[in-house]
Amino acid sequence: METPLKDSVFDCYVDDQGVTPWTLSVASGYNLLRDPHHNKGLAFTEKERDAHYLRGLLPPTVIPQDLQVKKLLNNLRQYQVPLQKYMAMMDLQESNEKLFYKLLIEHVEELLPVVYTPTVGEACQKYGSIVKRPQGLYISLKEKGKILEVLRNWPERNIQVIVVTDGERILGLGDLGCQGMGIPVGKLSLYTALGGVCPSACLPVTIDVGTNNERMLNDEFYIGLRQKRATGQEYTELVHEFMVAVKQNYGEKILIQFEDFANHNAFDLLEKYSNTHLVFNDDIQGTASVVLAGVVAALKLVGGTLADHTFLFLGAGEAGTGIAELIALEISKKTSTALEDARKKIWLVDSKGLIVSSRKESLQHFKKPWAHEHEPIKDLIDAVKDIKPTVLIGTSGVGRTFTKDVVEAMAAINEKPIILALSNPTSQSECTAEEAYTWTEGRAIFASGSPFDPVEYEGNVFVPGQANNAYIFPGFGLGLIMSGTIRVRDDMLLAASEALAAQVTQENFDKGLIYPPFTNIRKISANIAAKVAAKAYELGLATRLPQPEDLVNHAESCMYNPSYQNYR
Repeated sequence: METPLKDSVFDCYVDDQGVTPWTLSVASGYNLLRDPHHNKGLAFTEKERDAHYLRGLLPPTVIPQDLQVKKLLNNLRQYQVPLQKYMAMMDLQESNEKLFYKLLIEHVEELLPVVYTPTVGEACQKYGSIVKRPQGLYISLKEKGKILEVLRNWPERNIQVIVVTDGERILGLGDLGCQGMGIPVGKLSLYTALGGVCPSACLPVTIDVGTNNERMLNDEFYIGLRQKRATGQEYTELVHEFMVAVKQNYGEKILIQFEDFANHNAFDLLEKYSNTHLVFNDDIQGTASVVLAGVVAALKLVGGTLADHTFLFLGAGEAGTGIAELIALEISKKTSTALEDARKKIWLVDSKGLIVSSRKESLQHFKKPWAHEHEPIKDLIDAVKDIKPTVLIGTSGVGRTFTKDVVEAMAAINEKPIILALSNPTSQSECTAEEAYTWTEGRAIFASGSPFDPVEYEGNVFVPGQANNAYIFPGFGLGLIMSGTIRVRDDMLLAASEALAAQVTQENFDKGLIYPPFTNIRKISANIAAKVAAKAYELGLATRLPQPEDLVNHAESCMYNPSYQNYR
């Protein structure tokens, strides 16, 4: 059986290839129905059933893809438990890839919480029990010295993006070891659904160096190495071998996205490889970009420039310091002031209290830029009253830390307090949408990391925004890939933030939203991709020349199409 190779002009770029392979042979008959890339289920036409030995292997009815989508959505809605919906979606992805993406794209607002945050957190906790067919590559300490061989075991050759985790800091759930694989798998399904990157160009990877989670180690269904987590030289050497092998196997333009590494490793890896590889840390850079976009959009509601506002963070890990640094960078660029001066508008609170200069010697290196001159303050409520922030941002990973006293203090200081409770999953959110709106008497501009339902307060309905990284990373990645960019720079993150903020309409603002609805996410991603690519060309880091005249149109033309093809 033969089928056209490409689902779009971009799907999937094969560099330095002299001849275009117009056709690709795939399985027929029973094996075709077991091939997720080419299976269409009951959508195979009468002619296709005759041509490809499918007679008798399917019921006689021919059902178009749109009706298949309707049927599956109806089935999903019968499940009451989110994890059951997740498992049903994973089964679909493993049996009929195009139908999975068609369903996800057309019902993205309903299904995003199913395939990603918050349900993916529970899925990772139970991954050893629920996974039927392993997805992605598992690279453990057993593969040390053979990682290049392992990469070559992956059947797809034209990989453009790898999402990799070591499972040490999964969402707000901690060390889940090898079972963190749910994160790269979920992220890459969003790369395709939201950013249009071809699924065959995506590779999920888990680096398994053990786990310190006793529950996992004692679970008979745990699928990873049963040992304490390797650290130091042993860890560093395994990750370095992986990074070298990836570049050797896939070339200079392969995008490597780090996910859910613990703080100490996340910052070190980003710093170590940012000048030799195309690397992106979604927890540090993606979160920063999406939050900056929300704050920039919120200025339309509260007035003033970014430099006019004062920011207070609860949480000084990779997310908090990453967001703080990008906000400071934007203030610095917009006001032509030194970055050190821009940082003085931003204060951080960690588990020991306000980060101040008297603590500098004992601070981790990534916290030191935020140690300003001030008396020590232990509690968040006292920091709010003293610093008088206009923007309160939670990245603590600890639920219900924006207490009634804290939120009411924000409301007393500000006519429209901006409150961003960003920790995931929902149970770890610093406060709920209802609490934010109620305790500020409906004056808060609120967004969270996990989804919350609309809230009615005194006859008004407030729609809480979701500062979800899924707004940024798929479009950001598409922009890097379509331009052949070889390094990520902060200016590209700023460009992505500005592009996202520009997509918020007056209609969105009228509902109190500082992010656009996900229904338009592919259009949003195309605009972000265009701005990121434009910045890459401007910085001389793009290699796909010449630069297309209309980058938005180019981005849209590059996106994966999940509609069925006709088979000859």
